[in-house]
Amino acid sequence: MRASGRDRLNREEPLAVTRVEAMPPALAIARSLAGRFTEIVRNGTEAALEPWLGEAEDSMPGAFSRGLRKDHDALAAALAEPWSNGQTEGQINRLKMPKRQMHGRAGAGRLTARMAAMGLVAQIVRGIHCMNPA
Repeated sequence: MRASGRDRLNREEPLAVTRVEAMPPALAIARSLAGRFTEIVRNGTEAALEPWLGEAEDSMPGAFSRGLRKDHDALAAALAEPWSNGQTEGQINRLKMPKRQMHGRAGAGRLTARMAAMGLVAQIVRGIHCMNPA
């Protein structure tokens, strides 16, 4: 919602956006900057990056902007190049997340919720019942 255009929001989200924009002007400016940054990344418009960084530096996403400025060459290359490692990073995250959860970093409650969301709880319960027919 923070970075999506109004045309991509569901029915309730435009109301939330309107409330945010009615709050202090800094929030409306931050939302506008987030939307513009999303468009810069999606469209790969490297020329729009430098003006955006200058504008964002003096507003709420200032720390984010300064961090991007430190890595400006990598960001410019990412916008200019046609390839991405997003698919690879997504697969790595998909594989590592359950491992992290099973090693106690997320706690038992989150692990159970995650497994339920993945449909694993039902599979495990079925597997236990198949192993121990009572």
